[in-house]
Amino acid sequence: MFPTVRPQRVMYQDEARFGRISDTRYCWAEKPLHPEVKAMLIYQYTYAYAAVSPQDGRMDSLVLPEVSSKCMQIFLNEVAQRYPDENILMIMDGAGWHKSHHLQLPENLHLLFLPPYSPELNPQEHLWDELREKYFHNRAFDSLEALEDQLVVGLRALEEDHTRVKSIAGWEYIINSISTAN
Repeated sequence: MFPTVRPQRVMYQDEARFGRISDTRYCWAEKPLHPEVKAMLIYQYTYAYAAVSPQDGRMDSLVLPEVSSKCMQIFLNEVAQRYPDENILMIMDGAGWHKSHHLQLPENLHLLFLPPYSPELNPQEHLWDELREKYFHNRAFDSLEALEDQLVVGLRALEEDHTRVKSIAGWEYIINSISTAN
């Protein structure tokens, strides 16, 4: 599969759309207070690309303007450059831009596709939930730039907290299968 023998890193990849549509949720308040939350509906979006390594809690991400094979190529190149001394097996869904014939895979990266319609098999999905819950609920943004700034803050926090990421994405069956494969 890989031309060079090196340590192998298994990563799960996904993209998520973040927009200026507010995500209102219930919150606690002392009686008789009734918190007011600003709500909006503006159709402006940006996209986060991320890949998580369940065995050690490492996560790598980029904020890009769209989902496309061009942006996917940028992300794959970035991840491959961050781990130049490792072979990366990146597991992802079968989105069209993931399977584009225009993608040129770095020599240390190989793709493996999940079965169709199975987001529950991808631990990166749970990191999107964590990001939305901790950094986006009950928030309204004055601009797309402000939303992207908050997205970067949340992504950086996850990238730096390997313990939290591993607790969310380090599913036992994945860790066991990686351990027995190496």
